[in-house]
Amino acid sequence: MLRDYCLITADDTGDEFEMHGLIQLSTRRWLKASGQQDTFKRQYIERMAALFPTGKYENWATCRGLFAHVQVALGYQPGEDVAEIWAALLHNGGWYAWSQGRYEVAQQMVGKARKVRQKRLGREDNATLATTSMFALILKDRGQWGEAEKLFVQVMETYKTKLGADHPDTLTSMANLALTYSNQGRWEEAEKLFVQVIETRKTKLGADRPSTLTSMANLASTYRNQGWWEEAEKLFVQVMETRKTKLGDDHPDTLTSMGNLASTFWNQGRWEEAEKLFVRVMETFKTKLGADHPDTLTSMNNLAFTWKSQGRYQEALALMEYCAQARQRVIGTKHPYTLSSLAALEQWRSE
Repeated sequence: MLRDYCLITADDTGDEFEMHGLIQLSTRRWLKASGQQDTFKRQYIERMAALFPTGKYENWATCRGLFAHVQVALGYQPGEDVAEIWAALLHNGGWYAWSQGRYEVAQQMVGKARKVRQKRLGREDNATLATTSMFALILKDRGQWGEAEKLFVQVMETYKTKLGADHPDTLTSMANLALTYSNQGRWEEAEKLFVQVIETRKTKLGADRPSTLTSMANLASTYRNQGWWEEAEKLFVQVMETRKTKLGDDHPDTLTSMGNLASTFWNQGRWEEAEKLFVRVMETFKTKLGADHPDTLTSMNNLAFTWKSQGRYQEALALMEYCAQARQRVIGTKHPYTLSSLAALEQWRSE
């Protein structure tokens, strides 16, 4: 009957339904009046936790379809019997939000999950450590590098004690800590950790495993930031070609490798080569992640610098204006990347 009156509509597959707002409100009030609201909230959390996967790339399509429901669950105050299940749901939801550049909601979700897990499982439980690591990654990407560093050190030391220095989780925490060193310009400290992680991962996991390749890419970035262009380029090419073969040309990790290689070309004054890669990366990121995703904006920022170096002033200025405005909106006015774009924009306008 409700479908006859268009109060409930189904998609073409019949798997997803949309309910009119008045029906939703009436149902919630009826559940509350009949004393069944908590029961249905518990069932909602349990079912969503069973359905919502991790935020890995291969799960994005599923996550995209269910994420709005996780946001609903964020506002719940679950009972003790489902608190850990709720925390697991928020951890995965926050992971997906982080991957999409939605850092504010990601921090809310993972922050709540972390509090629950610390209280119920303890600070040294593996699930708690995983959520703390995710929380630190979000802080890092929001430009809060000092706070992220403290958490990564805490996680790394705990993993070393519990699992050993060569365990994959320990190595991941070491690599994350090295990233915060890089963000802060502490190149030598970052390089030392990255080399240690790479050598251990090569031995334990293999040279072409995704985690090993990520560490190699991060080491190459450290080389580039120290002005070691040839070493950086060689490593970036190796990582990019392996990722193309293993993951495909349009996988976000492959695109990141292309962007890193393009930056190395730019550092060497190879403007045309840099431009070609930056355009490809930016356009693919727009399609895959959206025009305002932080990774898209990074490639946009870099392309603007490339056009400026080529003397294409008006094109560079227009692109940087969009990038600076979008970064203020997406990652915040005080984020170091936003400030960098704004500083470039101010300088270019004065020239």
